[in-house]
Amino acid sequence: MNEIVRNSVKTLIKETFEGPEAKGSWFTEAEPNSGIFGVLGGTSSDLASRSVYGTTLAAHTDHIRYYLWGTNETLKKGKQPEMDWGKSWTIHSVDEQQWNHIQAGLRNEYVTLLQLMDDAEWNERKANEMVASLAHSAYHLGAIRQMLKVVNG
Repeated sequence: MNEIVRNSVKTLIKETFEGPEAKGSWFTEAEPNSGIFGVLGGTSSDLASRSVYGTTLAAHTDHIRYYLWGTNETLKKGKQPEMDWGKSWTIHSVDEQQWNHIQAGLRNEYVTLLQLMDDAEWNERKANEMVASLAHSAYHLGAIRQMLKVVNG
């Protein structure tokens, strides 16, 4: 992947998870903590376990972790691993320890993704996977933000 394109995608991935780097934003609010990690920060396991239209924040968060793992495997091996997408939505209720574990797993996959973006031998398949992961992550950021409006009442 062209270095300029890779850096651009990396900037947008960072914004999706961490929020914008400076005043201004490409697609989130231009406020600190407006990425996935920031909007989930301080969310209790009780709120993460509340059902909103049949799913929970915990399920969304673990689903993000799961597909980032799949993206990371694709970047490492050049092909997507066998994945059970239905299983990635099975979490309905978590305690604080489980909730912290899910969030830590997501951070780990995110950090791995950033490293792999720099180290990968790029081809069209890997580039498509990366851009799709960006779009998928942005979708889930929006879904999580809407769910938080419901659970926070």
